[in-house]
Amino acid sequence: MDSIPRFTPGADPDDIARALTTTGAAIIERLVDESTVDRMLAEMQPHVEATSYGSDNFNGLTTKRTGALLARSVTSRDFVGHPEVLAVVDRVLGPISTSYQLHLTQMICIWPGGPAQSLHRDQWCFDMFPFPPEMDVEVSTIWALDDFTEENGATRIIPNSLLDPASATADVHRTIPATMPKGSVVLYTGRTIHGGGANRSDAVRRALNVDYILGWLRQEENQYLSCPPEVARTLPERLQKLAGYSMGAYALGYMDDIRDPFAVLNGFDGGSSFGGLSTPVPTVEL
Repeated sequence: MDSIPRFTPGADPDDIARALTTTGAAIIERLVDESTVDRMLAEMQPHVEATSYGSDNFNGLTTKRTGALLARSVTSRDFVGHPEVLAVVDRVLGPISTSYQLHLTQMICIWPGGPAQSLHRDQWCFDMFPFPPEMDVEVSTIWALDDFTEENGATRIIPNSLLDPASATADVHRTIPATMPKGSVVLYTGRTIHGGGANRSDAVRRALNVDYILGWLRQEENQYLSCPPEVARTLPERLQKLAGYSMGAYALGYMDDIRDPFAVLNGFDGGSSFGGLSTPVPTVEL
């Protein structure tokens, strides 16, 4: 049976990225320590308690999905901007676009008795647009906030499903659980067929879902409302840009009089400019 490649902290990001673009997924075990996980759980607990259960089977009638982590949990920023994860995202999305951004932040808590989620591809959120079959537009991550076991609903993945037809979402028999200890993360691409597992245990299974997409695609979670400017100003530069306070490409995402939103956010923009772009200004012949 196919398996999910596993790595330890400090592994070569080229090797992890290669696993994502071939097998479709990779696990980095114990990437953060348990005390960091516990600190984030404590910060998010009141927000989870206030969250309603899902309204349909896909989101989970016994599942809570709590977002806006950058604004609600200082510790979550250690996960969202983890350098070893971003090094992999750099290698998967970097060759396609000059920028990528945060797609969503979400704690996913599956209560006991929660059934398995239907299998899907994350990139289908883009209105089922048919991207070129070998093009990666998204890298997703699921962090284990508890030990992930087959019994408590570890995310299920179909390895080597990147180029499979959409009908392969019916191949439940091909899935394997991304079992991993607390503090580990499974990375997969928007083309990977996967779904949440059934929680047959007697405890809530808690996870953190953080996804990244190309800079010229719309974010699933509206970060400008979830992480408004007054919060974004307190973030490190890399997280500000990940949240979307930056240009996605030349002339894409500017503010008012063609100003760079990153410069405006930080109060050092002196006028109309496409400053801060790594993309060269295109030459157009008329």
